Amino acid sequence: QVQLVESGGGSVQVGGSLRLSCEASEYTYSRYCMGWFRQAPGKEREAVATISSRGAATTYAESVKGRFTISRDNAKNTLYLQMNSLKPEDTAMYYCAAKTLPCTMAYSFWGQGTQVTVSS
Repeated sequence: QVQLVESGGGSVQVGGSLRLSCEASEYTYSRYCMGWFRQAPGKEREAVATISSRGAATTYAESVKGRFTISRDNAKNTLYLQMNSLKPEDTAMYYCAAKTLPCTMAYSFWGQGTQVTVSS
């Protein structure tokens, strides 16, 4: 069972950047599809970006396209989310999640989250 630990959150001003990381404990990390999700207070959790097991395919929420980039380093068992041009509406708890191949089921494994706060 994979364990996920996020890091890299913090407080930043509008227009700033942050890079989130998610380290996985599982040595077969390349067998997992990964995603970043976020949840703001009083709102439902939403998918921000996803990436296939080997990184060939990515998807993004419309609200972050062109500003966020998801990537992974399977040699380091680590998932990343580069966030640029941050807006106040990006403020949320960010979670990474994993699901096993063939990635047709829901995400099974979740991290504890890292807080991102964007202030104007």
